Amino acid sequence: MKKSRMTVLLAVALCLVFAFTIVLAGCGGKSGSGDQQSDKGTIKIVTVSPLSGTQAPFGEAVKLGVQMAVEDKKAEIEKMGFKVEFMPQDDSADPKMGVAVAQKLITDEDVLAVAGHMNSGVTIPASEIYAKANLAMYTSFATNPMITERALKNVGRICNRDDIQGSAAAKFAVDTLKIKTAFVVHDKSAYGQGVADEFKKKAEELGVKTVGYEGLTQGEVDFSAIVNKVVQAKPDVLYYGGNYTEAGCLLKQMREKGNNAVFIGSDGEDSPEWVKVTGKYIVGAYYTTMAPDISATAEGKAWAERFNQRFGKMPEAISTYSYDTGLVIMQGLLDAIKANGDKKPTREQVSEAVRKVEVKGITGTIAFDEKGDNKNAKSFVMQFKEEKYPGVLASEVSK
Repeated sequence: MKKSRMTVLLAVALCLVFAFTIVLAGCGGKSGSGDQQSDKGTIKIVTVSPLSGTQAPFGEAVKLGVQMAVEDKKAEIEKMGFKVEFMPQDDSADPKMGVAVAQKLITDEDVLAVAGHMNSGVTIPASEIYAKANLAMYTSFATNPMITERALKNVGRICNRDDIQGSAAAKFAVDTLKIKTAFVVHDKSAYGQGVADEFKKKAEELGVKTVGYEGLTQGEVDFSAIVNKVVQAKPDVLYYGGNYTEAGCLLKQMREKGNNAVFIGSDGEDSPEWVKVTGKYIVGAYYTTMAPDISATAEGKAWAERFNQRFGKMPEAISTYSYDTGLVIMQGLLDAIKANGDKKPTREQVSEAVRKVEVKGITGTIAFDEKGDNKNAKSFVMQFKEEKYPGVLASEVSK
């Protein structure tokens, strides 16, 4: 009888010990090794860019740049007891899809910052959704002035605006290339038409005569109607606002028709994909960009090599300022956590902190004005001297 009673008491004691151990684990108690940390919750950083469709190579470059920044900096936040998750999202370069993604993201309380979108036509309507939820949204590539002209406290950008890069291209064309006439083409998007209109406006202010102004349809490949007008007009320069696929087809067809007008593209052509689409006809063409070849500096070269080791390919220019977008967001998150007593911050606190950030990135020092534009953004004009990306620096223009 005594033996049976002792057995029962021992079993009860073991059960109590086991239960107490479970309670400790559930409450975040540390084991004897001291390896476990308290869990203060999850923080999600999102990228939204076209990961499907014709613009997927650009969208992938955006994603990888931000991803590398998150991986580089997340340990600082995780040491404070948070779990950091990176969430890439696809908007297919479609405004409706972008809005749908934004509406989904604002319902997830763990999403505290968004790096995106890539296209201005997607960014503008999506940013209205984020603004309602005070969710920080910073873009590395969308350049339409309207994105920041609304002065939304949660919205900003790292790159330069259309009115800056379009103007820079026009001044370069007049001052350096000595052009007198221009033919302007765009892809009818908010970005493409926006930057093309800025080029046209500045060029005309500088005395250039516009001999043609046309819009083409994205996704088409036969631009013979426009090319025939270019051949007839015989402009000194053709300026194109849009992305590399249509730019490549347009440039090839111009050259095949015997037109040798100088071709200047926007930053939508800043991709090795433009070289692949255009082939030998790329030689001599110009384009604007927000970041020159970073491998020209020791620091930039080291970063590019590290990017290559991580993802198995060299970074495009868009990856560099997407990386800097990620740096800005991560620093803003860290500042917001510290300001909130090391507790998980609200979206409003994160938005306020990101706007105040000043960091040295791969593309330079980044700080924001009251509208959310990068005060130190620059534009560069590049030229292809050979059938190889990137081009070489032809001109630099400050904001």
